[in-house]
Parts: sequence; C-alpha cells; structure tokens
Amino acid sequence: METRTPVEGPTAPTSQGAPSSGSIATLTLGVEEEFLIVDAATWRPAPVASEVLSAAGGTGPRIQGEATRYQVELASPVAATADELRAALVSLRTVLAGAARELGCRLVASPVPVLNPSGPTKFRTDLARHLAIQGRFGELAQTLTACGQHVHVGSLDIGRAVAVANRLRPWVPTLIALGANSPYAGGRDTGHASWRTVSWSGWPSAGTTPYFETVSDYERAVRHLIAAGAALDPHMVYWDLRPSRKWPTLEVRAPDVMPDVDHAVLLAVLSRALVTTALWADREGLPVPPVSDEFLRLARWRAAHDGLEGAGLDPFTGDELPAAGLVQGLLKSVEPALSLSGDLDFASQAIDGMLRDGSWAARQRKVFARRGELTDVIRFLADETERA
Repeated sequence: METRTPVEGPTAPTSQGAPSSGSIATLTLGVEEEFLIVDAATWRPAPVASEVLSAAGGTGPRIQGEATRYQVELASPVAATADELRAALVSLRTVLAGAARELGCRLVASPVPVLNPSGPTKFRTDLARHLAIQGRFGELAQTLTACGQHVHVGSLDIGRAVAVANRLRPWVPTLIALGANSPYAGGRDTGHASWRTVSWSGWPSAGTTPYFETVSDYERAVRHLIAAGAALDPHMVYWDLRPSRKWPTLEVRAPDVMPDVDHAVLLAVLSRALVTTALWADREGLPVPPVSDEFLRLARWRAAHDGLEGAGLDPFTGDELPAAGLVQGLLKSVEPALSLSGDLDFASQAIDGMLRDGSWAARQRKVFARRGELTDVIRFLADETERA
C-alpha cells in the first residue's frame, strides 16, 4: 500500500492567499455532546436521565434529555475561540458528571452501549414525537441509544450552508476515522472502529449528505423524506452534514462523541476550518469536487471499519491510503484557515498526539486486552469523560 498523503483537494485556497478579515474570519462554534449514564456498580446503562438532569439543575438550553432514558445532552454556548469552547464543555461536563455521581452513576462518552441495558430498552415517553418515532420505525428505534458530537459552525444562511456542505462531503469519512470511538457494542467487539456510524446508517434519513445544486433541491429532498415516511419532520434529517433548523449554522454530525475534551475541540476547530476553506473556494468560484454518493458511502464505511489505525479512501482520487495520511492531508488542506483562527498549533499537536497514542477505538481495545473485561473499558471511558 502506498504511504503518500492525498493530494490537496480543490477546496483549498488559491495561491493568492487567504483573506485576513471579513465575515469568513469570524465564524463561530457551538457543540452538542450526547452521553450515556451508566450504573457505577453494574456498568450497564441506567434509565435515570431525568433524575440526572434534575440533580444538575433541570433542563434548559444547555442540558437536556435525549431519545432514551439512558442519555443526556449538553449544548455549549456560541464560542469564538477554541479556548472558549473548551471552557464551556469542561463546565457543562463537570455539572452532568457530578449529578450522575450523586445517583451512583457515571457520565460516559460512549457512542453506543458497550454492555446492553438490563431488560428492554427504556425510551422517553413524555413527548408525543418520541412515541411517534418508536411507533413508525419499530426495531430501528433500538439504535437511538447512540451518542455523537454535533458541531455547529455559523453564522451561515441556508444557501451558504448548502453550498458549503457540497464542498465538505469528501472530508466526512476522514472526520469519522479521526473520531472513531465505538469498537464495542452489546458486549461484543464489532470489528469496526465506529460501530455507531454503521448502526446509525440504518436510518433512511441518515448517512451521506446528497449533493444539492440549490436550496430548492435541498428542501425538495427533505419533503420527499417526509412524504415517503422516512422522517416525521425536518428535524429527523440525520445526514452527516445539514443546515440547522434551529440556528443559522451548518451542523457537522458525523463523528462519535469524544471522551477527551481536547479531542472534542479538535473536531470542532477542524470543522470550522473546513467550512472556512469551503467559503473561500465558493467565493473564488472554484469547482466543487466531483465525488459521487456511491464513493462516499464506501469511504464512509471504510472509515468506520478501519478508524485511524487502518486505511481509507482518498476523497479526490479514490486510492486506498493509510488513514493517518488522509488525516494529515485534511490538516494540510485547512492550514490557512486554522492559522487565521489561531488554531493551527493546537490542531497540529492534537493530531500528532492521536497518531502517536492511537484513536479512542484503539485505546479501548488496548484497555480490554489487559484483562478481557468490558467493564474496564466502560470505567476507562467514564474516567476520561470526567477528566478536565
């Protein structure tokens, strides 16, 4: 297998240089993180999300529940810098982790349950929408016990969000590989680095974001999903990239939730840099990379299977390359944007550290190899989730 890094894609700024001011230079960040609550004695998911939220001060714009009674979610305030974002995530994680401990539980950045809950899955029943999803999608609703990281980059109107998504599509598999954190599910090694990516792909409204020529095409696709019964409403559009229905942002939804705050911030600043680079390319009238949905489906699965330690598919040539090389290629393609935001040193060091120490999927497998106990893996994830 070749060890070269991928060629720099056509979304990179031209040799004229990147602009140093203007709206592109002031893109903001927001992050949503979903977590499991597990019993600290059995290490199985505990259906106490509402109690944890109450102990944390009640639901609000920053903390809330999810589709099952095992999950909670935090939503950071809008941040201008990586430091602001990190501080907000640490603060909100600390509140939720402390509330979980009060109830004899732990907050865990586990994208899927490593061990299954005791008994049937306990879904939320307090909202008609959740009941409707369970009724419509049946057994598929079992995969709702999934935890991802959603990065919001703004401000972008829907037109620019759709245009940017077209240019970001080739890099989504690399983000999945970099964020792979779910090798174990239901008491087994799945043989994948990100099982959440694979299991979540079963939803008819999830997976690769299609290419859209216009906003009208995008809105038409959303209406078709709803008309076909594949989504109850626009909020059920679970594509890896989507214009937010709530905020003036593009939402990057592909990666698993990260145990380490710094790696969560890394994925956020890389997402912003990709958006910035795409905006430059759009402004300069550069062609959008011609990448097919079929190729992206394959690249997406390969990233979920191999993670950071294996191989992936070059987004522009289709060649099989080491995943580490693809990550380095992504970093190279967004260097000017990272420099503009002041994030280049942080991103470079964080990526170097992951390439040296391994992905979170690889780290979980290393922990399991010591004693062959999956409870050790869950405890490890819980400890890392609480680490500031």
